[in-house]
Amino acid sequence: LDDPDILEGRTERYVDTPYGKPSDALILGKIKNVDCVLLARHGRQHTIMPSNVNYRANIWALKEEGCTHLLATTACGSLREEIQPGDIVMIDQFIDRTTKRSQTLYDGQPTSPPGVCHIPMAEPFCTKTREVLVEVARSLGIKCHVRGTMLTIEGPRFSSRAESLMFRQWGADVINMTTVPEVVLAKEAGLCYASIAMATDYDCWKEHEEAVCVDNVLKTMKENANKASSILLTAIPQISQTDWAQTINTLKSMAQSSVMIPKH
Repeated sequence: LDDPDILEGRTERYVDTPYGKPSDALILGKIKNVDCVLLARHGRQHTIMPSNVNYRANIWALKEEGCTHLLATTACGSLREEIQPGDIVMIDQFIDRTTKRSQTLYDGQPTSPPGVCHIPMAEPFCTKTREVLVEVARSLGIKCHVRGTMLTIEGPRFSSRAESLMFRQWGADVINMTTVPEVVLAKEAGLCYASIAMATDYDCWKEHEEAVCVDNVLKTMKENANKASSILLTAIPQISQTDWAQTINTLKSMAQSSVMIPKH
C-alpha cells in the first residue's frame, strides 16, 4: 500500500493528538472512490520498533479524521503446521504477552477523556468486517484461514524455541508484535477493526525448518504482498456499499457504557 498510485487525490496531513504524534503523516485520498486514510504503523521507513509505536496517537488520529473501519495488515509467525508461510489468517482472538504498552485512551491525564474504561474483549475484532475480508479473499482464490488466535509479544526480539513451543501449548495459532494494544484501543474508540495477518515463517518451533530471521520475513512479504493489497482494494468498495449503522452504533454504545465516570 506504499504505492502512491493506489490513492487518488493523495494528500498528506501531519497531526497531533492528546497522546503525541502518530507514527507518520496521515495519507488521505480515495480508493475506488472511497475516502481512505493510510497510516504506516512503524513509520514509512520502518524506523519505529513495536514497543515504541504510539498506538494511542494512531487510533485517536484515525478516529478524529472520521474513519469508521480500521483494516490492519501484519506479518506474523505461524505456530501451526497447517498455516504455511504465505497464508493469510483473519484473526479473531488474541493472547497478550506485552508489558510496556499503554492499553487505554482513558489514562487519567487532563487532556484524555474522563473516567476509567473497562472495555469488553470477549470478541476483540469486528465479526462483520472479518466476514467481508474472508469472502473477498476466497473470491480472489487466496488461501485464507477464517479465524486464528494471535499471540502478541513485546519484541523486538523473536521467540526462543522454548517460548515458541509454550505458545503452541497455550493454543495460539500465530505470533506477532503489534496486534495488542492496537485492537484494544480501536475497540475503545468504537472502530470496526479487522486484521489481515500474513504468515511469513514458522517462528522457531518447527524441526527441520529454518528459524525465523529478518531476511526470510522480508523475502516472504515481498513475494506475497500483493495478496493483502488485493484483498483490501477489493474489500474497501464492498465495505463502503454496506449498511454499517447498526454495527457502528453497537460498538459506540459498548465503548460508552464501558466508561466509569467519577461522581462529584
